Amino acid sequence: MADPKKTIITCAVTGSIHTPSMSPYLPVTPKEIAEQAIEAAQAGAAIVHIHARDPQTGEPASSPALYREIVTRISDGCDAVINITTGGGNNMSVEQRLAAAVELRPEICSLNMGSMNFPMHTLLRKYRAFRYEWERSYIEESRDFVFKSTFKDIEETIALLSPLGTRFEFECYDVGHLYTLAFFEREGSLNAPYAVQFVMGILGGIGASIEELVHMKSAADRLFADRYRFSVLAGGKAQMQIAAAGAAMGGNIRVGLEDSLYIAAGELAKSNAEQVRKAVRILTELSCPIATPEEARRILHLKGRGG
Repeated sequence: MADPKKTIITCAVTGSIHTPSMSPYLPVTPKEIAEQAIEAAQAGAAIVHIHARDPQTGEPASSPALYREIVTRISDGCDAVINITTGGGNNMSVEQRLAAAVELRPEICSLNMGSMNFPMHTLLRKYRAFRYEWERSYIEESRDFVFKSTFKDIEETIALLSPLGTRFEFECYDVGHLYTLAFFEREGSLNAPYAVQFVMGILGGIGASIEELVHMKSAADRLFADRYRFSVLAGGKAQMQIAAAGAAMGGNIRVGLEDSLYIAAGELAKSNAEQVRKAVRILTELSCPIATPEEARRILHLKGRGG
C-alpha cells in the first residue's frame, strides 16, 4: 500500500503563460520538453505536466502528433506519470485543447473548473524585446481574454475522458471552483479521490498568500472531507513559499517553468530539474517523505502506464 501521507511532486515543464523570449532555458521542441521532463523525474518529480509548443516558434500548440512525440520520449526515458493539459493556450478552442488527451488517453489530465479572466498583459512591463512576432500580440491580447471552461465544457470533458480511464487534476483558481467540483460530485459524474490543484497567484484568480491557502484548504475540507488530495502551486516569486506551506499542511506540490522562470530572486532557473531539486531539499528539511511515481499512481488511483 502507498503511504497517503507521502508528498507527490508535480513538475509543470512548460506552459502557455511564458514565451521563449522570457528565458533561454524554457523548453520548446518535443525533444527539449521531454528531456527536461525526464531530468525533473530523475530529480524527484513523480508527475510531469505537459504542454506542447510549435517547435519552430515556441507558440503554444495543440497538435496530437507533437504531444505523442513528447509522451513517447518521456515514457522511453522514465516512469513518471504524464499529465497532459486540457488548458492549452489562449489561441485554442475547447476541441483543440482536448484533442491530445482524447487521442493519447493519459493516466491523468488537467481540468480547469471554471471560466475566468486570464490576463498576462502586465508582463509587457518587464519584457520589451521579443524574438517572434506572435509573442507581443499574444500577451497584449490577453487583457481581453476569458479562459472558457463552462459547465458544458466540463461535462463534455468528463464524458469524453472518463470512459478512457483517464482521471483528472482539477485546477481550482478560486474558492468558487471548489464548489463547482462539489456540484459535479453531487451529480454523480466523478469518482473519489479527487486530485485538486490549488492554483494561486494568477491574475484573475486567488492570490498567493498563506492566508488564502488556508482559506482554500478549509473550504475543500468542508466540501470533500477525506475524499480528496490537494496540491498547491503559485505563480511567480511565491512558488517555493506556497509549496513549503502546502507540504507542511499535508498537501502535494507543483513546481516547474510553467509557473515560475526563477530559482531565486533575480536568478533564472536553468532547468525544471533545478526547481525540483530545490523542492526536494525543502521537503526533506520539513521531514516530508516524497512519493515515487508508482506510489503517486496508487495514492491518486490512476490506471497505470498502458492502462
